[in-house]
Amino acid sequence: MISESTSFVKGVLLGGIFCVLVTFLGHIKTGYWTKVRHHEHHHIQAPNQEDVSNLSEVERVELSQSIRVYCIILVKPKDLGHWAAVKETWSKHCDKAEFYSSENVKVFDSIALNTDDMWAMMRKAYKLAYDHYKDEYNWFFLAHPTTFAIIENLKYFLLKKDSSQPFYIGHTVKSGDLEYVDGEGGIVLSIESLRRLSKVFEDPDKCPEQGGMIWKLSEDKQLAVCLKYTGAFAENAEDSEGKDVFNTKSVGSLIKEAMSNHPQQVVEGCCSDMAITFNGLAPNHMHVMMYGVYRLRAYGHDFNDALIFLPPADSDND
Repeated sequence: MISESTSFVKGVLLGGIFCVLVTFLGHIKTGYWTKVRHHEHHHIQAPNQEDVSNLSEVERVELSQSIRVYCIILVKPKDLGHWAAVKETWSKHCDKAEFYSSENVKVFDSIALNTDDMWAMMRKAYKLAYDHYKDEYNWFFLAHPTTFAIIENLKYFLLKKDSSQPFYIGHTVKSGDLEYVDGEGGIVLSIESLRRLSKVFEDPDKCPEQGGMIWKLSEDKQLAVCLKYTGAFAENAEDSEGKDVFNTKSVGSLIKEAMSNHPQQVVEGCCSDMAITFNGLAPNHMHVMMYGVYRLRAYGHDFNDALIFLPPADSDND
């Protein structure tokens, strides 16, 4: 009899705990996901050559000079090899690039955030970038140290985008009801989206610093949760032919996939001609990319680009 009573009590307790958990999860879903459930991301495309050729020379110059990109690279001491490669290669093509590190590292200049948590690092980096540079730059590009970026292609993609609108751009992924920009491919925020984000950072109910769920979200997902309250939703970036331009894999991986899936069209099936990022590169591969993108030329092949984006005036890079 005692045994049966004990089993009954255990059952009641377990049932109660289960009900509380279901209610809690239901509350979380309502608080975090309801507003994004019905949203389908847009497919934002880069301008085609005809769009650009129809611009007057004055318009081209004005547009090219109006796009100013501030690059944020999140790093940790274990990333020193990649850190050095990024510093020596593509980051010099940003209008300004700064490294935000989890702690102070003597061998490289960086802004120490004094936290090892990636979401906390991202929050602090965005907040500092906005506070210091909101009047100087209109686009903010965040990347990991394993990412290689072609900033000129990013500027071309942004050519006719209005930074006073809440753009949140990259390679979009869907996880349950949440659509977010995958951080491995790089994340682009317009100054307006960053302005709104800096405000929502101040509301712990909408954008908690430690996250408000019983499980931990990755930093790129947590960013999407916060941005949904600002009216900025994840937008997938594509070229004029519909190919992704923010890549979460390396060129080598994408070529291997193309050889398996499109053996007759490896080049066409691999990557966009206007690709902006690749990820998962070793430091030496970044230098190879730098050579291929900025130095290697095919003799006799003439490129007639309608626009020219030069590196910053004080850059010692190509």
